[in-house]
Amino acid sequence: MNIFQTDLLAGQVAVVTGASRGIGRAIAKTLASAGADVAILDLCTPEAAADAVKDVTDLGHRAAYYACNVGESAQVKDTVAQIVKDFGRIDILVNNAGITRDGLIMQLSDDNFNDVIGTNLRGSFNMIRAVSRTMLRQKSGRICNISSVSGLTGNAGQTNYSASKAGVIGLTKSAALELASRGITVNAVAPGFVETAMTKDLADSPLLGRIPLGRAAQPEEIANMVAFLCSPAAAYITGEVIRVDGGMAM
Repeated sequence: MNIFQTDLLAGQVAVVTGASRGIGRAIAKTLASAGADVAILDLCTPEAAADAVKDVTDLGHRAAYYACNVGESAQVKDTVAQIVKDFGRIDILVNNAGITRDGLIMQLSDDNFNDVIGTNLRGSFNMIRAVSRTMLRQKSGRICNISSVSGLTGNAGQTNYSASKAGVIGLTKSAALELASRGITVNAVAPGFVETAMTKDLADSPLLGRIPLGRAAQPEEIANMVAFLCSPAAAYITGEVIRVDGGMAM
């Protein structure tokens, strides 16, 4: 259920990474339903990009797709500059882009470790570094990073992913301290098990038995928390990590 059918974010421009599917697409749509125009960053098929853009434009707001590897700083710098040129400003950044390359620690290759760190952690850093310049000039902004309960508790077979998401938490808190004086808040959301294409093979996973509420989350339930943190209602919240996990990591 989307609870933000309002003009709470009217006139604002949101940048959402990894926004062509799953949680990212739900976030883009929820922010648009609250009144924001949305820049969609991803590496995906033209069809997926068009569908994500249509989600936003169908709600009466501007949207554009930008092909960008967030782990590559030069691409990020150029893409953010183009977004500012196209939309005029950036008010919201949601760092959602993420990948997994699971494997036991003794079998995990350098490439699989580096790829996950590069997208999940360095990608978030690259985006914050680029977008913060615009937000600092505006003396306002909302940044929301998507971490994970794996970054809080660890998860066997996911040393790379857990390390990247724990890193996102440290990044969130440090950026919050640096940017607070200019009216920019930085928070993180830590989802638990969410029903997406990336987790469809885990439908019978024993992980579900660890969730007190007894079910996986829907992407929209993560998106609603993100929209709250990006809204004026959360103006006095910064440096926080909020679990949306059905009690999984209590």
